[in-house]
Amino acid sequence: MKTLFAFLSCLLATLTASTAAAEQTAYYPKLGVVRTTETYRKVGDVELNAHVFQIALPGHASTPIGRTAIVFFFGGGWKSGKTTQFQPHAQYFATRNAVAITPEYRIRNKHQSTAIQSVEDAKAAIRWVRQNAKRLGVDPNKIVAGGGSAGGHLAAAVATLPDDDETRKRSELRCVPNALLLFNPALDLRPSAFKITKDSERYQDILSRLGTTPEKISPVLHITKKAPPTIIFHGTDDPTVPFSQATNFAKAWSKHGVCQVEGYEGQAHGFFNLSRKNKYFRLTVEAADRFLVKHKFLNGSPTIKDKETAIRASQR
Repeated sequence: MKTLFAFLSCLLATLTASTAAAEQTAYYPKLGVVRTTETYRKVGDVELNAHVFQIALPGHASTPIGRTAIVFFFGGGWKSGKTTQFQPHAQYFATRNAVAITPEYRIRNKHQSTAIQSVEDAKAAIRWVRQNAKRLGVDPNKIVAGGGSAGGHLAAAVATLPDDDETRKRSELRCVPNALLLFNPALDLRPSAFKITKDSERYQDILSRLGTTPEKISPVLHITKKAPPTIIFHGTDDPTVPFSQATNFAKAWSKHGVCQVEGYEGQAHGFFNLSRKNKYFRLTVEAADRFLVKHKFLNGSPTIKDKETAIRASQR
């Protein structure tokens, strides 16, 4: 009996430790936001975590229902990057009563992966949110995908690229989001869309990261009638992903759904990120907020001007 009791005690301790590891908590008191971390996917030995930001609730309060979820994918050319890129965005939208999520996904420098594998992870992240919608207090029909650069590509890819046969057999859950927030996204991976030649060193580097043909992984070539409302934020002087990618995508997308392009004169790649000069961070977040209000994903008016100082403080 003592042996059994010791075994059960050890098992309980192990389970408790595992739960704690899967639900690491961080608080941002100036914002009233809490962050928890959960594993949303395992691929072999790789565990991929999702960081979930939401408004902090009193201990006795029940989880709200019917909230919008906003999933932000970081950029980095599918080879590098961190979830912290969109942490300020996630913190802000949590204060707007959304559940904001910044998932990890496989990247080349860490996992020797390709872009098509990153797409698989992004699709799994959206499915995870939909599957856990009730527990997260989320409306499964109010899931927004967003991201910057390669992360913007992933957000657009989950809305457009078809599943392979194996994935369709394995899951009945849809991975298509209900709206898109895209920040200088790569939407067409053919050389002409980057205004470079196929044989150029730069394009050969891009090609080496894809894991498939550029045609199979370019969202602009897979637009369907189920196109969700979309807004694109793009600098007109972007040397990495030309502004024309945004306008060409919008032209094709608009045949089936709403696609609004916000061009920022003279701005280059990554202009929207929070930095010492966060003018464009504020402008793009405010425009994203208004877009989500217009399409009934959020209520009220943007509060970014009020939250700006607190967001900066929480980053220190």
